[in-house]
Amino acid sequence: MRGLPQNSPKTVIVIGAGVAGMSAACALAQAGLHVQLVERRGYLGGRASSYLHPGVNEVIDNCQHVLFGCCTNLVGFYKRIGVAERICWTSNMTMIEPGGRRSPLGPSRLGPLGLPAPLHGLPNLMAAHAFSLADKFALARAFTVLMRPVPSDSTESLGHWLRRNGQTQGALDRFWRLVIASALNAEIDQIALPYAAKVVRELFMNSAFAGSMGMSTVPLSALYEGVPAFLKQRGGSMHLNTRVESASWNEALAEWTVCTRTGQLISDFVVVALPFEAAEALLPHLPPAEGREKLARQLEQHEHWPICSVHLWFDREITELDHAVLLDREIHWMYNQSRLQTGRGGHYIELVVSATRAFAALPREEAIRQALSELAEFFPSVNEAKLEKVALVKEVRATFGVPPGIDASRPTALSPWPGLYLAGDWTATGWPSTMESAARSGHLAAEALCLSIGEARAFLDPDLKPQGLMRLIR
Repeated sequence: MRGLPQNSPKTVIVIGAGVAGMSAACALAQAGLHVQLVERRGYLGGRASSYLHPGVNEVIDNCQHVLFGCCTNLVGFYKRIGVAERICWTSNMTMIEPGGRRSPLGPSRLGPLGLPAPLHGLPNLMAAHAFSLADKFALARAFTVLMRPVPSDSTESLGHWLRRNGQTQGALDRFWRLVIASALNAEIDQIALPYAAKVVRELFMNSAFAGSMGMSTVPLSALYEGVPAFLKQRGGSMHLNTRVESASWNEALAEWTVCTRTGQLISDFVVVALPFEAAEALLPHLPPAEGREKLARQLEQHEHWPICSVHLWFDREITELDHAVLLDREIHWMYNQSRLQTGRGGHYIELVVSATRAFAALPREEAIRQALSELAEFFPSVNEAKLEKVALVKEVRATFGVPPGIDASRPTALSPWPGLYLAGDWTATGWPSTMESAARSGHLAAEALCLSIGEARAFLDPDLKPQGLMRLIR
């Protein structure tokens, strides 16, 4: 990609070094701008990061983050910084009932060939022990309806739609609440139908690869080790442990001054790539502008949902599975990090609890005790194993909710101020609160900035095209 003219490089300050900020910063650096990436913490990644937990003296992710084949912009970001090979991909998933009965899910084959989308996962789903015959018919009916896109302006909730379409209790509990609601990290009555339909189509219908699951083979922050070098090689820099307090616009000089606790930074442009609550807190410290109050009202409409993770180290292996979906209990997902992350050693299991505020409210010891008790129902060898270390992480601001009508509160990358752009998973990306939404927002902000200086760039990676029979459905 040809860079901007080097005799007059434009400068930009990116505030926030989560996935949104890093993707914006690297895209703009590749385009030839001199980028300063500013982060209040001492490490990269924001809500998708890892750190040395002092209680167990182990590096852990703040929560297991999973991407899918349809996450084209997150994959594009990983490719840009040279770490795409650190993602392990699989198309298989195992659902386990209390007592240990397993139901494998994933693409099916017809002889040497895979079945065409959207039929590729149907045989295994229909054979799954986890669902009764009535459940399977209910799911088949729902999938048939969702083969056609849901209007983006629909104000119906997922819960209302499911009841209207005759979903059984088993389908509700073991698929919609567990797989879909936990993917969107909210209760079914607080999820806008278009977002749920998008998840179903992308993960289960459009193609086998779109629904394949990717997991990092290294701790999350290790994925971002290439970012500082990427920026430095292109004239940029990093400012960690640097909290932004305010920003002012000099119209005469057409430049921004960003004030931090340690000094001032000056640039032609600013990208605010913060979580919505941090962006809201910064607004009063930005210049007056027409539209600032509207943006403040939009930000006020967003709401957090927590995700909890329980990290367990045993003295022996409790399962040969890399990961599993756990049914009918508070714990939802099991990740065998000793198998997933290279060089880990030991017997390290991570459990994830999403889409529930009740578990997040439990005291530490009670939450750990409940998680261990439930884990033993799926893997009885837990009862013979010795628990060597344990850590509980409650990410109370893990995601923002996507209730009906939330799109009206998701602004574009353009802001009320000249030369200032917005990024973050909460902006208008068309995706729910995911790392893919964050990466998309960074690319959209970079495109908007480059367009403003007459250097149109295409950073947004296109969606995967539907395959098989799904190509014929509009």
